[in-house]
Amino acid sequence: MIRFGGAGVPYDARAMPSRYPVRRRLPKSDRRRALRLLADCDPEGCTEQVLRAHGFTADQLVDLVRYGLASATPTRMRAGRDVIEVVTLRISEKGRQALAAAKT
Repeated sequence: MIRFGGAGVPYDARAMPSRYPVRRRLPKSDRRRALRLLADCDPEGCTEQVLRAHGFTADQLVDLVRYGLASATPTRMRAGRDVIEVVTLRISEKGRQALAAAKT
């Protein structure tokens, strides 16, 4: 649908930028590296801090969970006298399939 802008200039409403920023997908090499790391972890998974230490951002980890490649579970741990909440990520079956498909 073509409408007319401020000075009578036509513009296409579909071509207008969104109000919301577009989240970029995790590059395939980073996604494979994250999935390999999760696959090599204990069956209990890796903590968010371990993955962040390997250079992954929180947004990248959220994308893995959002795409169904991993699952995130908040758990409470004791650190000295304090109890802290830690997020543990585990590779999902869909993530294992994606990793296997990337190897072939």
